[in-house]
Amino acid sequence: MILYRLNALSLSMLNMWRITRENKTFATYVYKAKSKTSERLKSSGKVLAIRREDASVWERRAPLAPHQVKQLTKEGVKVLVQPSNRRAYPMQAYINAGAIIQEDISEAPVIIGVKQVPIDSLLPNKTYCFFSHTIKAQEANMPMLDCILERNIRLLDYEKLVDSKGQRVVAFGKFAGVAGTINILHGLGLRLLALGHHTPFMHVGPAHNYRNSGMARQTVRDAGYEIALGMMPRSIGPLTFVFTGSGNVSQGAQEVFQELPYEYVNPTDLPQVAEHGSMNKVYGAVVSRDDHFRRKDGGGFDAEEYEAFPEKYYSNFAKTIAPYASVIINGIYWAVNSPKLLTIPDAKHLLRPSYTPWLPSSDGSPSLPHRLLAICDISADPGGSIEFMTECTTIDTPFCLYDADQHKNSESFSGPGVLVCSIDNMPTQLPLEATDYFGYLLYPYMESILSSDATRPLEEHNFAQTVKGAIIASDGKLTPNFEYIAELRNTSTSQMKAQSLVQKSAKKVLVLGAGYVAGPLVDYLTKDQTIHVTIGSSLQNQGEALVKSDNAEHVVLDVTTGRGPLDKLIEESNLVVSLLPYSLHPTIAERCIKHKVNMVTASYLTPEMKSLHQAAVDAGITIVNEVGLDPGIDHLLAMECFDEIKLNGGKITSFISFCGGLPAPEHSDNPLRYKFSWNPRGVLLNTLSVAKYLKDGEIVEIPAGGALMDHAQEMDFLPGFNLEGFPNRDSTVYIDAYNIQSANTVLRGTLRYKGFSDIMKALHRLGLLNDMPHPCLHSKGPEITWKQFLCTLLGQQDQELLTPNLKNLIYDVIGKSETQVAALERLGIIEEEPVVKCSTPLDTFTHYLANKLAI
Repeated sequence: MILYRLNALSLSMLNMWRITRENKTFATYVYKAKSKTSERLKSSGKVLAIRREDASVWERRAPLAPHQVKQLTKEGVKVLVQPSNRRAYPMQAYINAGAIIQEDISEAPVIIGVKQVPIDSLLPNKTYCFFSHTIKAQEANMPMLDCILERNIRLLDYEKLVDSKGQRVVAFGKFAGVAGTINILHGLGLRLLALGHHTPFMHVGPAHNYRNSGMARQTVRDAGYEIALGMMPRSIGPLTFVFTGSGNVSQGAQEVFQELPYEYVNPTDLPQVAEHGSMNKVYGAVVSRDDHFRRKDGGGFDAEEYEAFPEKYYSNFAKTIAPYASVIINGIYWAVNSPKLLTIPDAKHLLRPSYTPWLPSSDGSPSLPHRLLAICDISADPGGSIEFMTECTTIDTPFCLYDADQHKNSESFSGPGVLVCSIDNMPTQLPLEATDYFGYLLYPYMESILSSDATRPLEEHNFAQTVKGAIIASDGKLTPNFEYIAELRNTSTSQMKAQSLVQKSAKKVLVLGAGYVAGPLVDYLTKDQTIHVTIGSSLQNQGEALVKSDNAEHVVLDVTTGRGPLDKLIEESNLVVSLLPYSLHPTIAERCIKHKVNMVTASYLTPEMKSLHQAAVDAGITIVNEVGLDPGIDHLLAMECFDEIKLNGGKITSFISFCGGLPAPEHSDNPLRYKFSWNPRGVLLNTLSVAKYLKDGEIVEIPAGGALMDHAQEMDFLPGFNLEGFPNRDSTVYIDAYNIQSANTVLRGTLRYKGFSDIMKALHRLGLLNDMPHPCLHSKGPEITWKQFLCTLLGQQDQELLTPNLKNLIYDVIGKSETQVAALERLGIIEEEPVVKCSTPLDTFTHYLANKLAI
């Protein structure tokens, strides 16, 4: 015992010396790498952005540590860092390194991060560097890849930064191995306890419980000390750990394993140690490809042939190695067409009850139900080398128990099955060390990465070969080395299922836009299972929220930037419904005419759309406009009325029509007496528009700029609803359209609850409906509150004006109406509420109302 403690102490001192020595070498290497790069980066004028990680609440890593950022800023690189309190390195550390902390990173042509970027956060014409998880055509990330192509983004994937031998040069792999092994030792302790055994592993916690890996290793060493003292239950038998691969992941995992009293054995010796091994230590076996890959046609393992034709090989891992493993730590990369380590049938065989008569057992000291206790799949590749691992676990729920007989997982440590840990972001459990290590590997390639300009073709760049080989997408398409992704997508099961569904559908409808009016339309169309609806919108979250059935799908599409994807979608459709802003309808109509596809829109018929009439006729298609509520249903009711009058011999002398989509009276208790069922910007702009109508044979014209609200009048029908109305656009164009030339009065108007026009006049007088950019609302300007912004609009130098004084000022400006001041106060724009700046007062106020008064 004394000898062991002395040895352990000596080993600890040796480890400390080794770590210190390695860190010194590490620091020297980083300094040399930086020195070589720094000369080339000096006075470069480059701008780099480090984005905030938002893929997971646990994601605390960054691609570069503050000391690496400091070196960049010293050499003239402007580094923008998005603010984040979740990042392990505090923002102040980056500020001290010379970085600028700001939300808006659009200035930077190159943006780097760690994990995938939400679609709605992808900025067009930028170079992005992150782990995209797209190179195997992973279904979950294909919408993101589509958006990257659509927005002309150059995507560099760290996973494909490889040297001339194909070895990865930038990775978190080592710390994935370290964290994964700590996690599985933690899980092993809990699983063994559920099976009736207290073991030294009970004191090992999850990796993120430790400040750094050194603290975690000390805990593992303590557990190893107890194992060496013989404190493992005898009925468990010897524990064997199998490591697949010899790369960074495996090396990191073995570093933790080696803190236990261990002995490495050849994989062929596993059967012997599984039965007769010592209980005072654990056994490890490192499995290489030639240990279990066999040629289907016979013969030995040929590495070059395997790389070229993996389908010619199979794995006997499940028969010759796995039956003798207590814990499998899998860290190998699995490529499509490669043999699997463990299949679903293999799991049933491995988890059958084992017969171990040589181990002592009793009711209180039971033997294990089977040898295989736990699998740590650090590769975290669902359906990959571990076939039954179909879904990654998370740091919140790191383990699942896989029952092979039922082929299902449970979040429990009790019951039949094998414990599986497959967290896909394990290095973030040790975020400081992982960031340092990753940044050290990435830094030498930053010079080449920073030379990227996504607005210039890839061919015009002179990237380092390692960097060029990692570019997956550029210039709106996949690069040649990654064109296979499109082929994989076409042959994937999910894609085939979607295509099958579409093929069965007799009708295909493309809905462009995912705003307020899209939801009811999609719900209505998808009730018919013979209709397949594709929703095309530029915002991922809005579009996906509309997909509620199997016969609907969403694609990210920006109709203002690229015609290729739009043309393809239109060509594949039977009908296009454009719910986009009216100014975009002519563009869509031109594409529909080109591909001879019918089109529908609810918007007013503009001169630009009308000019396409003959082209639509020549193409043999129908483009229907004005088929919403107003215009739309009101047209149908009007024509029904006209036909009935004419049928009975009558003559139309006056036509007055008021229409409006109003909230139910019980939901009208808000300052505007209105809620938005369509874009608030359109509602606000309509109050500023021109109007024209015929009254008693004379044309009445109302100029633009707000005069329309002065023409609001109380409506005397349905008095219980307390309505008002005002003219709507140009009513005279409908004299010929309706064929009512006999009418002396033609007026189409809009209905609102009484009081709407007064508050609109107040908003106009305050300047909140101005559509010109305002310096206070610039995205890069300082933060401002609504109260401060109103002070500015009213010409007050003192933005900290007392609220009562501000209200008095507003009272004078809007026409001395206490009712309107009270309405503005209820809207919340006299409060110290932060403004979401959208350049113009109109767009900023629109954004505010969209969240405040949306249905």
